[in-house]
Amino acid sequence: MGSREASADIGSWEVSADLVVVGGGVAGLSAALSASRRGLRVLTIAKDGPPGTATQYAQGGIAVPGSGGQAAIDSHVRDTCGAGGGLCDVEAVRSIVASGRDALATLQEWGAVFDFGADGLPTRTREGGHSVRRIVHAGGDATGAEVQRALTVSSRQADGHVVMAGRVVEVLTASRHVVGALVLSDRGYGVVHAPAVLLATGGLGQLFSCSTNPAGATADGIALGLDAGADTADLEFVQFHPTVLFAAGSTGRRPLVSEAVRGEGAVLVDQDGVRFMAGSHPMADLAPRDVVSRAIAERLRATGTDHVLLDARMIGDFRTRFPTVTASCLAAGIDPAHDLVPVAPAAHYSCGGLVTDVWGRTSVTGLYAAGEVARTGLHGANRLASNSLLEGLVVGERVGQAAVERLGSPTPEVDVSVPTVAAVSRERLQKTMTECAGVVRDEGGLRVAAEVLRESTTRDVVDGTALEDSALTAAASALVLAASQRAESRGCHTRADHPEVRDDLLGSFRISRNEEGVLESTFEACLSHVTTGVS
Repeated sequence: MGSREASADIGSWEVSADLVVVGGGVAGLSAALSASRRGLRVLTIAKDGPPGTATQYAQGGIAVPGSGGQAAIDSHVRDTCGAGGGLCDVEAVRSIVASGRDALATLQEWGAVFDFGADGLPTRTREGGHSVRRIVHAGGDATGAEVQRALTVSSRQADGHVVMAGRVVEVLTASRHVVGALVLSDRGYGVVHAPAVLLATGGLGQLFSCSTNPAGATADGIALGLDAGADTADLEFVQFHPTVLFAAGSTGRRPLVSEAVRGEGAVLVDQDGVRFMAGSHPMADLAPRDVVSRAIAERLRATGTDHVLLDARMIGDFRTRFPTVTASCLAAGIDPAHDLVPVAPAAHYSCGGLVTDVWGRTSVTGLYAAGEVARTGLHGANRLASNSLLEGLVVGERVGQAAVERLGSPTPEVDVSVPTVAAVSRERLQKTMTECAGVVRDEGGLRVAAEVLRESTTRDVVDGTALEDSALTAAASALVLAASQRAESRGCHTRADHPEVRDDLLGSFRISRNEEGVLESTFEACLSHVTTGVS
């Protein structure tokens, strides 16, 4: 955000709530339902409604420990930390994973219907980085859509829960305590008085020209949190999904080809038919996503091509098991049962975000974050497949509980005015980030990106597009700062000029705004998070 200017129409409407939820995906609605069950008055503010959430596009499923007791939990923790490049907070991982079964049961109480086998138990599949089948799914490859449906229906019926279409312009604070939110809706600017605000705005995929994220994934929560005084960490770790349906010249949201397709036996080949993953990693085509994306990027550079191919012809019931993928492929004139599927990496998931504990609390009292916008320590340097819906469910539920502690907290009047915003044009920003901060980065490219981002211009008209462009510019600036300082390759952050992993960088770069509004970085070592501490 930029400087402030007075506005005559500020406060044209006012309402009060116990908890403001910003975002209508899995984390936000889980929190809203949890809080309303506890008698809180909840106001959910969503700028695009269910079509704007990333939740509905999640194909793979929910990673939940199976029936093996503590051993199943320990296995899930090991796989998560193994993918996380040494940066997972082991205690956070264990806390969230151990709550997976209860979260799944709660989701079923809310009406979600999952795929079951003949034994009456949920059908489980396997994805990259998982040592066993633990991914619970719905509708074959439509898990996210089913989760979104169930949560949306339940939230509409919840007592004390109101949904508003609008955008949060600013989280209002007094002495680092949340007192409300400035909101832009179809009624103009208004103020919501509330002692607690949850940022559950999703990711930052629109930083890049091509992404699996919806158009609304514009890093809104990152910008709101930074402006409110919260820290971010690990923003340099952007996971690129290795298998997004490729089309020449395509931009914007692209349909992904679920990793579960490879879990069922599909393999990657280059355009000469060579299986290149077989010698790249012990898990071959089921290696963690960062490994696969990097291997694809290297193969594309070596062959001078712009995509590789996925061979799924050995999966006999492809159309039944993967109806969503099938529909996307058929729309592009490809039949996965008979044709090789063209794929390439695209921006998919932000492993970092606003720093929180496992209850969603940030360093600003009354400000919470959950889902992709948050950094709990679960993902580390690279998210294990299908841990995202798990985290959204578990931490969202906990935020609903934690917000009770803010009941009765004062929400004094504060001076409110509409801030001006500073941003780089969307097209230029996306082109720059794709070229300079994509799957593989180097110092020269990151320096170019930083120079472009410093050329942001002030916009006096604060509308939805301006707010999004400003948020993207802020998030891109924080990401580039962190990526420039991480002179190593770890997890899904790859530096061509620093291919090694450095022990002295085993930690996180925390980014915050100083009193002048300038982004600053502090390195925080996390030696206690090493994977050798996992039982």
